[in-house]
Order: sequence, then C-alpha cells, then structure tokens
Amino acid sequence: MDLGLTGKWALVCAASKGLGRGCAEALVKEGANVVITARGEEALEATAAELRALGGGEVRVVAGDITTPDGRAAALAACPQVDILVNNAGGPPPGDFRQWDRDTWIKALDANMLTPIELIRATVDGMASRGYGRVVNITSGAVKAPIGVLGLSNGARSGLTGFVAGLARSPLAARNVTINGLLPGAFDTDRLRVTLRAGAKAAGQDEEAAADARRRTIPAQRFGTPEEFGAVCAFLCSQHAGYLTGQNILLDGGTYPGTF
Repeated sequence: MDLGLTGKWALVCAASKGLGRGCAEALVKEGANVVITARGEEALEATAAELRALGGGEVRVVAGDITTPDGRAAALAACPQVDILVNNAGGPPPGDFRQWDRDTWIKALDANMLTPIELIRATVDGMASRGYGRVVNITSGAVKAPIGVLGLSNGARSGLTGFVAGLARSPLAARNVTINGLLPGAFDTDRLRVTLRAGAKAAGQDEEAAADARRRTIPAQRFGTPEEFGAVCAFLCSQHAGYLTGQNILLDGGTYPGTF
C-alpha cells in the first residue's frame, strides 16, 4: 500500500529511541522527510545515521528540550513545513500524589499536555492552508485505564486527550487535518525496562522473572515492538487516514479488558 508520504515533512519528538524512533523510522521508510528531536545529542545523531542508511527521506537533527520555548522554536525552524507532527515525551515518574507539589504538577503538565498543545497551535493552521495535516499524539494506555501510581501521567495525558477531542472536530477536519492519539501498552523500550527493574528490586525479584510475569498478563503473551508501533503511526499519517480523526488507538496486545 502506498501511504502517500513521499516528500512530506514530519516533526517527530523524543525520537532518539523507543516509540518515537519507531515512528521516525516508519515515516522515513515511506519516503517522508523527518526532523527528529531529543535532548541527548549523541543518541540522536546515532539514530539519524541509522535512519539515513535506510535510503528514504531526508533526516534532520535538532538536539534540545522540546518542553521549552527555545527547544520548540529550534525544532520548528528546522522543518521547512510541518505536514506531520508526532508529539511524544517521556512520562512523569510514579509516586503518591500526597508528595507532589505544584511545581511537580506543572512540570508534568508542561511535558505531557501543554507542549503538545503548543506544537499543535504552531502547525495546524499551516497544515489547513495546504489541505493536508496529520497530528499523532503518543500518550498512554493509562488514558483508557488509569494506573494508580502514575497519577501525574493519568492527569496530564487525559487533559491532552480531552483538549484534542474538541479540536479534532473543529473546521480543521474539513481541511484534511486529522488529530489522533496512539496509546501504547507494554512495549519493549528502555522505559519499560527501567520500570521492570525498579519493580523487581522492590519485590526482591529477578528482572527477567518480573518481565516474564508481566508478559503473562498480556493476552498476546509478549511485549510490543517499536517497529510495529511505528507502522501504525505511519498509517495514521497517511493519505488513507483522512476520515479518521479524534480517535485514541490502543496498542496493548489486548490487555485493556473493556468492550469500549
């Protein structure tokens, strides 16, 4: 299937590794040009070299903190036009809400709600004027089924989801601009490994034993891969997904138990 992405320009956030990298790789393979951004310059440059070796679209690198005005300005300046925006940021830490002060909440909201909204605000009118735009927000399965210790993430990501629910149904939809969420469950990324390691240590378990136990809770009996996550992202960004907007696509191997 030709996704119609050749020559499109995409800005992919937190793309040096994990799910962001999976999305960037899928877009490059489809012929899109990408600007990838992350805070770690060394990892970002290594990822860019591997993406360029795929022989797809152009790859540009912007090292910086996308949650800051300067970081956003630099990333946007590197992209001749933003046809595709993939919002992504590491989730806030777990904990007990009694220990979170206002500054902790603001930091979580800045990263996982307000930064995506700022990038959407900066790009959707240009998309609408050109008659093509795709915004994909990488959030979390916690938007569908909150995770007790991840209250900061539950709150910030749900706030973004609620905002997008209204915006996606605005006149932007008539201009072929779609906004959707991708909600990952357990994917084989560094973040998952860190979480498993911490949980295993607290329970006095071996890390691999903890990983096996987690896999058994997933109907698919495995963790997802960044590559398959990226493939779904690429489809949402494609010419074939213009009638799909305001939706939250859950990729969790069947873990969420609800009907709706």
